[in-house]
Amino acid sequence: MKINGNEIRPGNVIEHKGSLWAAVKTQAVKPGKGGAFNQVELKNLIDGTKLNERFRSDETVERVRLDQKDFQFLYAQDDMLIFMDSDTYEQLELPQDFVGERAAFLQDGMTVTLEMYDGRPIGITLPQHVTLEVVEADPVVKGQTAASSYKPARLENGVRVLVPPFITAGEKIVVDTSELTYVRRAD
Repeated sequence: MKINGNEIRPGNVIEHKGSLWAAVKTQAVKPGKGGAFNQVELKNLIDGTKLNERFRSDETVERVRLDQKDFQFLYAQDDMLIFMDSDTYEQLELPQDFVGERAAFLQDGMTVTLEMYDGRPIGITLPQHVTLEVVEADPVVKGQTAASSYKPARLENGVRVLVPPFITAGEKIVVDTSELTYVRRAD
């Protein structure tokens, strides 16, 4: 679907210079002289490179729709992650760096959403929150009210987060997978 250059918004995926790009930031600029344009910061969905581009209102670009499909995480094997299509039961192998550091949050049977373009995975969305057990939490230092009241803790998956002083080893907590932060105690 073709759109004008001034209609590009953050989150849009466009085809530009023979590749797929996601708009990260946009800014409408109206200089005193000359025509208005849209200054767009783009991120390449294939290799992660960034690009700043100007699009005038009379330019058109191809907006791309990505298919979103639910997959179930099965297991990790060496440096590959194995997922199963929830509809067709076909398995898909992805390298661990495709998911990045958030791969530590993958749990057996977890449902994730893969963004696909021409049958090829472009991005992955994990559930917003996961419940994990705290395996190690630093003791609270009495009278430490001047500093922040959070203390470091290590979770069962090896990730370190800051937790409130009342959290102890053995407790289950809810963690935000995109921010890698403590949300609340698990029920």
